[in-house]
Amino acid sequence: MARQLRFTGTDSKVDGCPALHTDEGTGEIIVQGTPVTDPEDLAQLKHFGVDEAAVAVPRELLVNWGPKEMERVPELVDRTTFRRLFETFQHTAWRLETRRGYASDREDPDFQEFLVTGSSPCDPNEPWFVNIKAQTEAGKHVGRVRVADSPMTTEQRFLLDYARHNAAVGEDIRYLWREDATDLPAEDFWIFDSRLVALLHFDDADNITGIELITEPAEVVRYAIVRDAAMHHAVPFDQFAPTE
Repeated sequence: MARQLRFTGTDSKVDGCPALHTDEGTGEIIVQGTPVTDPEDLAQLKHFGVDEAAVAVPRELLVNWGPKEMERVPELVDRTTFRRLFETFQHTAWRLETRRGYASDREDPDFQEFLVTGSSPCDPNEPWFVNIKAQTEAGKHVGRVRVADSPMTTEQRFLLDYARHNAAVGEDIRYLWREDATDLPAEDFWIFDSRLVALLHFDDADNITGIELITEPAEVVRYAIVRDAAMHHAVPFDQFAPTE
């Protein structure tokens, strides 16, 4: 089905490009400009797909005619897309965990073993551990700060015990008491390379209901500030003493 395109505007003083059009059906912006075809130029573009085209337009075109809405449209992605972020990030992947428990942990056989023995087992050949070990050995940083309640929930105690397995593959796991985290938002998120945030949405049963990607610079900076504040106050997992 053909797109329904609406002419948005142009800075051209005569007929022709550059110009912007809006897809009335999807809200996508169609940029009309001079094709970039030089192989050396294309080789410098980040995240450039084989089926994608690049065009060059004056900065004024986007400033004058680009969308000005202040309300951000959420971009939700599936689990496969989310998992790929842990393979493609360039230097840092960091998470804030704020919930009292996670449904995925309660469904984990390792959690059931922890309930029986008080110690969590681990399979180092699980895909998560294999990938994170490869990323950290390549010089990349992977870390988390977990907000804990006093007294800690059973799920939080499980994760504290399990942190030694994360640390064994290079993750930097730290903890922060909830009473010391009042300035932090009650949000769970990953931030990749200080440029992309994956905000995790949960239901009341602690199940993930959606994964929202955020790339708007001001919002990413806000989450980076949260990360820096959490890291400043948190302590390494092996120095964190749980309370009864």
